[in-house]
Amino acid sequence: MESNLNHIFELQFAMDTFYFLVCGALVMWMAAGFAMLEAGLVRSKNTTEILTKNVALFAISCTMYLICGYELMYGGGYFLSGVTTVAGMDDAAIAGVLAASNESGFGDMGEYAGASDFFFQVVFVATAMSIVSGAVAERMKLWAFLAFAVVMTGFIYPMEGAWTWGGEAVFGMYTLGDLGFSDFAGSGIVHMAGAAAALAGVLVLGARKGKYTADGKVNAIPGANLPLATLGTFILWMGWFGFNGGSVLKLGDIANANAVAVVFTNTNAAAAGGLIGALLLAYVLFRKADLTMALNGALAGLVAITAEPSTPTPFVATLIGMVGGVIVVLSILTLDKLKIDDPVGAISVHGVVGLFGLMVVPVTNGDTTFGGQLVGAITIFVWVFVASAVVWGLLKVIMGLRVTEEEEYEGVDLAECGMEAYPEFTNK
Repeated sequence: MESNLNHIFELQFAMDTFYFLVCGALVMWMAAGFAMLEAGLVRSKNTTEILTKNVALFAISCTMYLICGYELMYGGGYFLSGVTTVAGMDDAAIAGVLAASNESGFGDMGEYAGASDFFFQVVFVATAMSIVSGAVAERMKLWAFLAFAVVMTGFIYPMEGAWTWGGEAVFGMYTLGDLGFSDFAGSGIVHMAGAAAALAGVLVLGARKGKYTADGKVNAIPGANLPLATLGTFILWMGWFGFNGGSVLKLGDIANANAVAVVFTNTNAAAAGGLIGALLLAYVLFRKADLTMALNGALAGLVAITAEPSTPTPFVATLIGMVGGVIVVLSILTLDKLKIDDPVGAISVHGVVGLFGLMVVPVTNGDTTFGGQLVGAITIFVWVFVASAVVWGLLKVIMGLRVTEEEEYEGVDLAECGMEAYPEFTNK
């Protein structure tokens, strides 16, 4: 009997590990989504540079989280020294897993490969950093951005992650979980954090030349490739199933398998609701079906439901997404009036709607409180914004943040990368 039970636990270990890895791969696919979305929403003369940012930040995120980020957030050891990273497990290690599985049973978290947890967590770090790249597009020096990525992914994000998902006390003062704070997959921990870092960067950097006139007029600067932006949105929509679905953290029993299915369903419903809400409001305001608002509406719906995709009904999830879609349109317009220049709407999508996602959790999850959610949101925002502002300020002094006015006019592709994304369409 014990032997049969052990075989079942081994199968559960394999299933939960595989589930983590597949969901992590889906989230990694979101990196392609961000790259395509941002490449589509910037001007053609800045395409190569934004793509370079996205591939480089992913590599930096993975490396810094391996070196020290995972240790700061979860105590996984520097250079993953606390994680089994050899291909095989010895008999003692296997016996330990089986003993732990027998003790916890099928209904608890169970066991899975430590390396799979790291892989799943590291792609979240890259997602947070990807949010920053679009907001500071078209005028920031590439190497200044990459230098910030080192600090953001190795220190700033892991610190707030330790206070939230890691369960650590905030500078030893209070524990967010004790206050009734919950963020299922990261509306605040990932998305609002990325937006807070982006907002600090934008405020230090300033707007693009020609975006705002002296008399307060806002000049629209359209993106170069809307088909690419649409493709990026669909990729993000697909990757989000891994983002939210993987955050159930377990698959190998009936209750959790059903929870994963519910999370997938609600995630899709919220995205659809967000797009519809944004599209309808854009038509009311502009009398046009604004594609960029619709795309950001879908992403807003996804961000809104990420804080709690497991407890709403599918209809309620649709409504949450729809409200998120409405909020993002109003936020984008408001930030433009405040002369906060965000070429892709990242601060609105991930920051403003991320806050909404956190605050709506208690509506469907009775284990949380509005006060706890508010304290959690303030903690995340203040820490990431202040720490990021300090780093951006230091980088501005040390190496400068902004390209020259001439380089901005010519496009940062040539200035920063020495090549153009669409050379056959330029006149030489």
